[in-house]
Amino acid sequence: MSKTESPLYVVADVHGHRSELRTALRDEGLVDPAGQWSGGDARLWLLGDYVDRGPDGIGVIDDIRQLAVSAEVAGGEVRALLGNHEVQLLAAHRFGTAPIPGWDEPGGFRGGWARFGGRADDLRRLTPEHVAWIRSLPAVAVVDGYLLVHSDTARYLEFGQTVDAVNAAVAAAMTSPDSVNWLEFCGRMSDRGAFRKAESARPDDVVSAMLGTLGGDVLVHGHSTLTKYFGVAPQDVREALWYADGRVVAVDGGVYEGGRILLTRLV
Repeated sequence: MSKTESPLYVVADVHGHRSELRTALRDEGLVDPAGQWSGGDARLWLLGDYVDRGPDGIGVIDDIRQLAVSAEVAGGEVRALLGNHEVQLLAAHRFGTAPIPGWDEPGGFRGGWARFGGRADDLRRLTPEHVAWIRSLPAVAVVDGYLLVHSDTARYLEFGQTVDAVNAAVAAAMTSPDSVNWLEFCGRMSDRGAFRKAESARPDDVVSAMLGTLGGDVLVHGHSTLTKYFGVAPQDVREALWYADGRVVAVDGGVYEGGRILLTRLV
């Protein structure tokens, strides 16, 4: 079986729910009872937001890093995208409670991060190795015709017009010493809701712009929960939601809102 024919899975917005992620992966046969990769040549992409809101964001990152190594040995692949909560965690880590010009937020980035679900334990346990790993994450990827992003926003196109250009610009943004630049960066990465009005495909709509510019036939995102933003009752979260004339897939099951981790097989 060629790499493009091997199973392709996505999961998003774990938000510190380490045990729930492990259960979802084990139920699908991607990890064994000890949490080691058992998925063979399968590919798993995680679409951001590993930290905040839940009990063990740093543990989630550690699991992803370990699985990436063991999957590669087995002929599989585990990759991860950058989410807005990783960006906010880095901002809180770098700038602390310093005031941000133009932003009336008590406690600066640290205060804003906490207000949006930041967990003190994640910040306390963040090491230079975790910071380096987060800074290495791409923001977008195209895999087997799927455009993978974290947020349901077209503002990725403000970073560049190709996948490589977007990822390079995002990586550069995470090296900026300017807190105002970081505020704008956080805003771009946190934007949402751009695709929900594009139900009928048109050559000039926002979904077509994303796919036509960055590549892929279907866009896959997390960030906006099925439970809050798409009106699915938590107990009814069972599978990813296809919308925008079948061109967009939402995979955030809203685990921190009483939903669940949605491990979705695309191929």
